[in-house]
Amino acid sequence: MNAADMPLRQPGDLLRSLTLRETVTREDIVRVREIVSSTRFFYDHEIDVACELVEETLAKGPIEGYRFLFADAPDAGGSTRTIGYTCYGQTPCTQGTFDLYWIAVHNDFRAHGIGRYLQRETESRVRALGGRRLFAETSGRDQYAPTRRFYLSLGYAEEARLADFYSPGDDKVVYGMRL
Repeated sequence: MNAADMPLRQPGDLLRSLTLRETVTREDIVRVREIVSSTRFFYDHEIDVACELVEETLAKGPIEGYRFLFADAPDAGGSTRTIGYTCYGQTPCTQGTFDLYWIAVHNDFRAHGIGRYLQRETESRVRALGGRRLFAETSGRDQYAPTRRFYLSLGYAEEARLADFYSPGDDKVVYGMRL
């Protein structure tokens, strides 16, 4: 089902209809692959890593460092569909520093404010866990310009840029926020 099939009249309706959940299920492996693949931003090996984090959390639990927040939306048939998620966790060997490992919204549901909502809810959960800083990294490639603008629009500051980190010409850009 794509956004056009959703029985909603305006973008705000979709945002108000979301249910957030933190519990990871086996079905989330497929859901995360579908969401991340739909963005057309990530290489196959990156998509595999996103799914492996779900698998590791299922095997070991969130205590091992990965926490998830899923956005589920109702569909026309009365069930729900996961349309976005974040994955975050405390940075090892730090006090109150957290990393945002993944944030993705299914391409069919972008431009509804879901990413912004998920990010703010993730920040709230990090604060509740004693977090004082939250960092997110992204690519410096032109394709990721909207992602970089997203973090800046939420009040994150560019804290570092590591030239040619991912590959020649592909910088790692790190954004941070004090919580």
